[in-house]
Amino acid sequence: MNKTALITGITGQDGAYLAMFLLEKKYRVIGCYRRSSTVNFWRLIELEIFEESNLVLVDLDITDPMNVCSVVRKYRPNEIYNLAAQSFVASSFENPVITTNINSLGPLYFLEAIKLIDKNIRFYQASTSEMYGKIQNPSQDENTPFYPRSPYAASKLYAHWITINYRESYGIFAACGILFNHESPLRGEEFVTKKITLAVAKIKYGLQKTLYLGNLNARRDWGYAKDYVKGMWQILQAEKPDNYVLATGKNETIRNFAVLAFRTADMEIKFEGDKENEIGIDIKTGNSVIRIDKKHYRPAEVDTLLGNPKKANNELSWKATTSLEKLAEIMVEYDLKSIGT
Repeated sequence: MNKTALITGITGQDGAYLAMFLLEKKYRVIGCYRRSSTVNFWRLIELEIFEESNLVLVDLDITDPMNVCSVVRKYRPNEIYNLAAQSFVASSFENPVITTNINSLGPLYFLEAIKLIDKNIRFYQASTSEMYGKIQNPSQDENTPFYPRSPYAASKLYAHWITINYRESYGIFAACGILFNHESPLRGEEFVTKKITLAVAKIKYGLQKTLYLGNLNARRDWGYAKDYVKGMWQILQAEKPDNYVLATGKNETIRNFAVLAFRTADMEIKFEGDKENEIGIDIKTGNSVIRIDKKHYRPAEVDTLLGNPKKANNELSWKATTSLEKLAEIMVEYDLKSIGT
């Protein structure tokens, strides 16, 4: 009998890729989304899974415990992947209460539903490298102390620990994937990688002159989302529930990601100036295509993140397989094609 998986946040980057992955494995997928005036299934349409017969789309408000319980009771999934979140760090400073309600209480309601309805349901909580924040070790693994630096990270830390608590208190198969940055052509435009690749395409076609960024020196461990959703699934197939870091084990500055992205569009960038006066110049044309805008600085910056995926490599045989150069190429080529049509 084929398994049933429930995915919250089905309309997001990870939700869409995970749904595609699970459908290929012959799962029945219950895709949950929150109804709003702006609900958009474009990612599911882009991946050509929107009309799949094994995909059932369900309106769900994860901040409503009765709604969560009724959906879990109705569909009785074998696996639940909680990917729904208010995941934009900048917005979390402006909307800390909404961020906390979604990111902290949503997972709690699912865990409580599993405890009450069926303890055999396996639960995956999408934790985040942002929980490490002001890093306590040069590279971060499952045992590195957390130091969140945003309402988003703090809300995710509660969800992380309540998942562990339910695992240890009630014997539920509740696991956490601590994912470092993972990108794709389906990334939201509010995230820096997508902002960069989209701007590259627009600058290439003369639709935009300048890309404005914040801290160019911030370093992130960037991987490809398609690699990471496979890791989520592998975490729930393990013999016992645990926490796993999914990362590439390499990090790079925002500045250098931008260089890679522009290079894909045949533009070589050189930098001049310092701090907020630094500019990136297209060597071929002499145009200033990158400038700093202080409004993009965070109130509390996370300067560097570098994941250690050794545990996932060894125990799950999971590994990030896409280089940053290849990732930048995939994203820019998608945006060039989208803008050019």
